[in-house]
Amino acid sequence: MSLSRYSGLFDPADLDLLQRVFDQLCNERRLAQKDREQREALAEEIVGVFQNGVTDETELWRALSKRRKA
Repeated sequence: MSLSRYSGLFDPADLDLLQRVFDQLCNERRLAQKDREQREALAEEIVGVFQNGVTDETELWRALSKRRKA
């Protein structure tokens, strides 16, 4: 899954950032392509945090990471 469905809301640079964070978190949480509902929920969560002002890539990842210390 990609975050391309948000292309009308964000500019390409922001979409790239959101996609990188999404990919990192999917990797961390071991979400496979078949985990569609969980991946969609994660994408919505990432976009929500981003829209609430966490726009730095590292901070966005940390806000949603289960490891938080990396």
